[in-house]
Amino acid sequence: MAASDERYARQTMLREIGPQGQQRLAESAVLIVGLGGLGSAVAPYLAGAGVGRLGLADADTVSASNLPRQTLYTEAQLGQPKTAAARERLAALSSSTRFDLWDEGVTEANAREILRGYDLVVDCCDNYPTRYLVDDTCAAVGRPWVYGSIGAFHGQVSLFNGRRRRRYAELYPDREALCRRPRAASGVLGPVAGVIGALEAAEAIKWLAGFGEPLDGRLLTLDLLTLQTELIEF
Repeated sequence: MAASDERYARQTMLREIGPQGQQRLAESAVLIVGLGGLGSAVAPYLAGAGVGRLGLADADTVSASNLPRQTLYTEAQLGQPKTAAARERLAALSSSTRFDLWDEGVTEANAREILRGYDLVVDCCDNYPTRYLVDDTCAAVGRPWVYGSIGAFHGQVSLFNGRRRRRYAELYPDREALCRRPRAASGVLGPVAGVIGALEAAEAIKWLAGFGEPLDGRLLTLDLLTLQTELIEF
């Protein structure tokens, strides 16, 4: 058995994936917008699954307050740009994955140029302006994107601009009010980021490999305090 065959054997033995699905993953390019708590869960799962190229977009550096939920980083990486620190850890996990670093993050000036270079975008950001920018740009360049957000003990996951062409702006139409909210630090339980990020990664893998029922036009909510979930059609 070749090393690559052995590496992905537990994935390819799933009939929903198989060798064909694994090949689709290897040929895919995914942009991860935000390398905080959600991105720290999404990125290793996508690299580990064999996604061929990952774009890492974040303008922040690693701080001590990140470490409880941003498990991609170590204390030795404090002060480093998150893009470089993430690549260091991810390259050690998957040497076959290629990485693009977008140290300035996704902005109004570069969003269209960056996003059109990927098959799928995974939203791991922590602010409304960036999320609406991703929504607008994905609609403009024809790219699907996986949405995730967290707060305190709860989180949400969905997929936008998929086959049903549903938009984040349709689900949350009060853009101006949301974007005016100040960016203030808020409490969050570390494992919430891991759970929601893992769900985002699963949605990305399903979409890229072409199996299962994506959250296309559906919103999954999860409260880890009560373990209540809800699946909302929109």
